[in-house]
Amino acid sequence: MNIDKFKHQHTDILRGIATLRALAHAGVEGNATAIAQGIVAMSGTIKLHLAVEDQVLYPALQRGDNAELARMGRQYQSEMASIASAYDTFARRWNTADSVRRDAQGFREQANVVLRKVYERMQREDHDFYPRIEEDETAACH
Repeated sequence: MNIDKFKHQHTDILRGIATLRALAHAGVEGNATAIAQGIVAMSGTIKLHLAVEDQVLYPALQRGDNAELARMGRQYQSEMASIASAYDTFARRWNTADSVRRDAQGFREQANVVLRKVYERMQREDHDFYPRIEEDETAACH
């Protein structure tokens, strides 16, 4: 299993979060259209990423020989459910310029909470989870 495609999707999502942060700092009301468009675009990437994890990554770990990775996969998948749900609620609320413009402070507050959770989760995957998978694959090849 090639972890690189997952890492690439993380890069795209992190870039989206950074763009939203920059737009918000520059002024939520004035950038409401770009913010809403950014959320819609990032939502597609996140949905694809989660689907590939659920359909490819986690099942492969369950079928593999490494019980610790299988356990980690179940834990990560379980934890992601609440983060994905929070993001979905966030994205549906803020996917239009009007909704962002009408409640700039509400957008800021919810973005700070939800996007931080997404960011922190991807950091954990990139630093703790994916390297373990890569180590296991490297060991299996030798």
